[in-house]
Amino acid sequence: MTHNLKRTFAMLLLAIFGSTFLYNCEPDPDSLGEQLFNNDAAQGNEIAYPVIAYNYNNNDSIRSDAARLISGVSESGAASYVGVLGAFTEGEFGMQRASYVTQLRMPVDNFDFNGANPKVDSVVLVVRPPANTTTNTYFFESDSLKTNTFEKSDFPVDGVATAVSIERKTYPVRKYGKIGGASKSMKVNVHEVTTFLDSNDDTFKRSNKSISTGELLGSGVFNGNISSLSITKKSDNSVVFTGNLGFRIKLSNTNFFQTHILDKKGKPELQDASNFIRYFKGIKISVDETDRYLYQFSPDDLQLVMYYKYDKTENGTTTRPQTTLNFNLGGSNAHIGLYEYSRSGSSVANALAASNPNEGDERLFVQGMGGPSVVVKIKDETIAQLKDVYNKEKAGIVSAKVRIYLDPLSWKNKNSTEDRKFSILTNTLNSNGTIDYSKLGFTSDLTSGLGLYYYKDNPGYYDFVVTKTIKDLVEGKKETVNGVEQLITNKPLVISAGTFAATATGSLLGVRNTTRAIDMNRIILTGIDKTNTNPKRIQLMVTYGTKK
Repeated sequence: MTHNLKRTFAMLLLAIFGSTFLYNCEPDPDSLGEQLFNNDAAQGNEIAYPVIAYNYNNNDSIRSDAARLISGVSESGAASYVGVLGAFTEGEFGMQRASYVTQLRMPVDNFDFNGANPKVDSVVLVVRPPANTTTNTYFFESDSLKTNTFEKSDFPVDGVATAVSIERKTYPVRKYGKIGGASKSMKVNVHEVTTFLDSNDDTFKRSNKSISTGELLGSGVFNGNISSLSITKKSDNSVVFTGNLGFRIKLSNTNFFQTHILDKKGKPELQDASNFIRYFKGIKISVDETDRYLYQFSPDDLQLVMYYKYDKTENGTTTRPQTTLNFNLGGSNAHIGLYEYSRSGSSVANALAASNPNEGDERLFVQGMGGPSVVVKIKDETIAQLKDVYNKEKAGIVSAKVRIYLDPLSWKNKNSTEDRKFSILTNTLNSNGTIDYSKLGFTSDLTSGLGLYYYKDNPGYYDFVVTKTIKDLVEGKKETVNGVEQLITNKPLVISAGTFAATATGSLLGVRNTTRAIDMNRIILTGIDKTNTNPKRIQLMVTYGTKK
């Protein structure tokens, strides 16, 4: 349609390179075509062009080692990481279950346990949430806080029954899936890992890697809430214990830790980290259920604490004080997010089996954590038509976007838009139609600061920005490839779940640093319409202006 764009759009500048913005309004023309509006000297024309868009099968596999679990970098330069636990099943995408495997290390080499005759009392694993940010909510704070305060008269403090006051604050985590009623609880298991996690082997970086487990170390029921705990003496209000926010699992198999850790005092297994990670290869955290929900946690904040007593002799008197050993589960260890799927009978299984790269698909499925992506191809004949308009009418392209509507039957479309995050990259397809991941690149729009996409509610669609991408093709711009200058070619685009990981100032960490490996979302979008009668089919929307 034709309209006066000066009245319709307000000017928009996205100054921060690589930032992802969503707006509940129409995107405005970018500054590349701004000169056409000076003194109302241009008339704008928006024309829709067909595109090819089809489902791309990532084979339910993705790189999910520590390097791909990064969610961003703080102002201080510290990286933040996210893991996923849980399981969820529905008819569109089928079943998805997320587990987590990590190595662990002793706090120091050849640990002496403070004294002779160490005996384990108890072992606790604490799973903590990431810190909430302006763009990500991992748990709900003030509005959902529940505080429970109670007293105990016989709480053991240094072996003495003591009167204490206990305060527990509880917060619900952000869940993805079935979140209420009988579905709120999941059984979380902690197993010994019996496969050596060889970080030099690339197969140990994939989400579908087979990892063997041994003894069950313990289990706990997660009810969807995390808690903090503060214990103080009634006599003087001194703090006895502080438990930071998290979900605590008591590992009942204390005999394992006695025989595998404490009884190995002074032996080669505990001599150094290299020996230890080959002896005690790690732990796996998983859930029993297949149809509850997914939620995110902080891998580097996992805490495995062993409480034990030992012989302490002073002035001829031997006592048995209790102390703790905190295993190191942080960044120096190998980590893997493990994801399993059951697609049988699901809509996505049928769509992937019938995917048509030549003509496109009618429903487009996008899912994080190794699920499908969408490949979008701008037709060469469309570029030829736009070149013709550009050359003959001296028209300047004001804006271009790939408009994709939400599928009305998509389960997740009924929920918060906060979960829906996308990345868009240029790519080169190999001769067999697979993506050449070594040649993925940022779009020229993103590197020019024009943003990624915009969201328009009611009827619900996304506009993915391709203004400079189209302009470069139409205007015959050149690029240097391997030291040779050549015309920019028309490359397919890959749209995936998960956004780009960035620093606190908005600088992107790299073309492969996205949150796709930890993105819990699943979205269905409306693809092509072979009859060209569905007004909500995927289209390339190009606005160009000509001088009056």
